[in-house]
Amino acid sequence: MTVRASPGVRVKVRVAATGRVLARAELAATPLRRLRGLLGRDGLAAGDGLVIDPCSSVHTCFMRFPIDLLFIDRDGRVLRAAENVGPFRFVSGGRGARRTIELPAGTIANAKVAPGATLALDPA
Repeated sequence: MTVRASPGVRVKVRVAATGRVLARAELAATPLRRLRGLLGRDGLAAGDGLVIDPCSSVHTCFMRFPIDLLFIDRDGRVLRAAENVGPFRFVSGGRGARRTIELPAGTIANAKVAPGATLALDPA
């Protein structure tokens, strides 16, 4: 799960047990990038995403589209999955959440990812 944070870094988010790739995501690891998140965008294309590190809770204030959220601990274990989260919501990953993965709405249901699954973040 070690990926160096620098501008423009993308990571491959995959289910460790199956190797299924959920997204090729941007890494938001600087304070400014974490603050901005997905604000100002019109949507996420299928297969895209954003990994926010560190991040244990998010808001969707002023967002224009719903998203799926995966909150993972430092070992990549999914602690919470929140599907189809609409604008102007606040969601916490709970105790132990270290990173948040923002995905296009429907990704979690399609991939059948649930709490307890382990995800891997690899250089894309």
